[in-house]
Amino acid sequence: MAILSFLSICAFSYGPVQQNRRLARDPPMLNPVVQFHGKWPFRRILGMQEPFSVLFSLLNLLAHWNGIGRIKETVPAWHSLRPYYLTFGYCGLACWTFSMLFHTRDFPLTEKLDYFGAGANVMYGLYLAIIRILRLDQGKPRYKPTLRRLTTTICVLLYTMHVCYLSFWSWDYTYNMIANVVVGAIQNILWTGFSIVRYQKQGKVWMAWPGMIVVWIMLAMSLELQDFPPWHGLIDAHSLWHLGTVIPTAWWYM
Repeated sequence: MAILSFLSICAFSYGPVQQNRRLARDPPMLNPVVQFHGKWPFRRILGMQEPFSVLFSLLNLLAHWNGIGRIKETVPAWHSLRPYYLTFGYCGLACWTFSMLFHTRDFPLTEKLDYFGAGANVMYGLYLAIIRILRLDQGKPRYKPTLRRLTTTICVLLYTMHVCYLSFWSWDYTYNMIANVVVGAIQNILWTGFSIVRYQKQGKVWMAWPGMIVVWIMLAMSLELQDFPPWHGLIDAHSLWHLGTVIPTAWWYM
């Protein structure tokens, strides 16, 4: 383990070292900034490999933490949707905790935790959308409990297959990205349609909030497509994506 840790440090440190050598030339080689081992060169702060991704992940975690507290205060214990909302918050806490660990130190274990945590968060988001929109949390009509159990089984099975494929068959980055995008897109379509229907029926602005949040998150995710070198070796497109999800996450719990 010590050897693997040492090698991971060397691999990540190689990029900044080479970048500093390029800048130390006379004249300095400012462009292009190149990737090493598929990663941009970052400046470490307090030992963190990608400090602003860690910071913005922490802000997302705090948004979920405050949201959980808000649910506990405002949603009565007898409300059938309360446990689903709380579980969504706990998934968010786990997801962003793993994200902080991964961006602090990038090695196989933290990478797996980050990817599996993000996958669980996205899958549970879809599960919650189905439960909430179809009101499968309710016991009547009689078919709803059966449909709820079926939905739960399918979502758990799909996530388990996803984790097993990545763990035992192929650690495929492209597949993982596509899987999360597809599940997230289905979830976004459901929430957008739900918001439009409710707003058209009652005309209250707050009923359109889920759809607005979805649009915001999609715009934030589009930052991932802008893969540019980190500004001053600190802030890149990925970290800005994490920053862009803080406000809609907090908004979700209002």
